[in-house]
Amino acid sequence: MVEPWNFIGSYWWLIFPFLGVMGGVARAWERGARGRHARRLEILHAKAEIKAAQAAARGKGVAPAAVPASAAPAPSAAVDPDESQEAQLTRLFAAQDAVTKRWLDYELDVAKLIAFPAMSDGRQPLTAAFLRAKKVADGLRPASAKARLTKDHLAEYRNAVTDYEVAFDVAERDARRLKDSTFTDGERKRLDTAKQLLTVAIDQAATPAERQLAYRRVREELDGLISLSDGAIEVLETKVALELPATAAQDIPVGQDAADRPPLTPPASAPPASPAAPASPAAPPSPWPVPARSPKPPIV
Repeated sequence: MVEPWNFIGSYWWLIFPFLGVMGGVARAWERGARGRHARRLEILHAKAEIKAAQAAARGKGVAPAAVPASAAPAPSAAVDPDESQEAQLTRLFAAQDAVTKRWLDYELDVAKLIAFPAMSDGRQPLTAAFLRAKKVADGLRPASAKARLTKDHLAEYRNAVTDYEVAFDVAERDARRLKDSTFTDGERKRLDTAKQLLTVAIDQAATPAERQLAYRRVREELDGLISLSDGAIEVLETKVALELPATAAQDIPVGQDAADRPPLTPPASAPPASPAAPASPAAPPSPWPVPARSPKPPIV
């Protein structure tokens, strides 16, 4: 019984570093719990917006306190009882296509994907919810505006388009809030490097070799960080492959203004020589005409 007390009496100072380690563990756990709570609130907020928009689309009354300020029903959610089914489908098609166009602006633009990587990350809860809403809306979309639908099918498609609009708005706001905060410092440096190289890859003032090298470096820096779609790669390769603008600029003689030069005219095509006539030697090119300069006025 004496030995434990002797050990405690000799090494009592170890309690202070032990308390420091325990305090660090507690703070790390608290930060993790706070982050999980914030993400849970974001998901609940997104679900509340979608439910509020659905209720507004169905014409049900919702208490003002239960509807978030950002959950106002989209224009496509308004239903006119006198509107024909074809007109409703045309309006819903336009609303769905508008959201798809906004999504493709991120999906096909590598610069936007680097700036807001969460829009292409299906692991993000709000982005995953948007992708699910897109799949539902695409699956319920009729073949044309002239298709004959039942009232239930039309209402289901209208609600799907509303969910699609709201889910994209929520995912876009979250992606613009997060930016590259979900990456480590080293990964953020790689994203910055890819952003700088991308400006060279699509710069028409650079040589084709420089653009190709910058393009390969961009792909290497983004490998493992952002998954580029086939469409984004095709659009980027098209920009990289653009040739430098061809110019017919020639040297201007010293002291001669560009405006004084005569316009360049393509040489007239000579008629084909007769088989019996021998080919005459080519005439030497005429010298470039130099416009006469007006004499300088005398100095009085």
